[in-house]
Amino acid sequence: MVLLSGCDLTTTQSITAADHLPQGFAAWTDVVPPYELLPGDRIRVQFLLTPELNEDTVVGPDGNISIRAAQTVKAGGRTLAQLQADIAEASKSMLSQPIVTVSLAEQPKAQIYVGGSVTKPGAYDLGGRRGSFEAVQLAGGFASEARMDEVVLIRRDGTDHPMLRLVDLRGLVQGTASRADVPLVAGDIVFVPRNQISEVDLWIDQFINRFVPFSRSFGYSVNKTGPGF
Repeated sequence: MVLLSGCDLTTTQSITAADHLPQGFAAWTDVVPPYELLPGDRIRVQFLLTPELNEDTVVGPDGNISIRAAQTVKAGGRTLAQLQADIAEASKSMLSQPIVTVSLAEQPKAQIYVGGSVTKPGAYDLGGRRGSFEAVQLAGGFASEARMDEVVLIRRDGTDHPMLRLVDLRGLVQGTASRADVPLVAGDIVFVPRNQISEVDLWIDQFINRFVPFSRSFGYSVNKTGPGF
């Protein structure tokens, strides 16, 4: 929802947007969540006491893997630790005391999603340590109508509740930002709103709900200051 107070957003008055926590979003933390497996990831499964059952397998489009000791196991959306426990449990039908280790042998290129008022919105390879500002540059830089001081960053935290925060990229460049930028991780979404903050809701519907693996409500509270308010 976009909560408005005062005049409409076409005025030249100062507009201050603040992120709040609508239902479906969790409080932000800079702790990097554990990696969640995706289709195409290559998994290495090793059995300490029965190495003849060791094998590599690829997470299929349906999110499952198939191994001899445990048949079919759900891997997509699971962390390595969760998958390791699942395989150990599933393999008890064949092994009396399975001791399993699971590691990531290979993964497709990690990607982030950049949209809104940038020159070239879309998915981009993360390619190392990058922040929101670098992500915007990957997407061709800010468009002329971009709102640089309230860039939206959305991150899944390993639960059903993605996290949301605002990043002041104008202040970051000028050295006046009250909150620092944070390194991005695979799957992060960077959205640059227009001067009219209501554009966020439109993009959430047109881009995020259709192209990323979660769908959540999205909200802002908007306060205006200046003459006439």
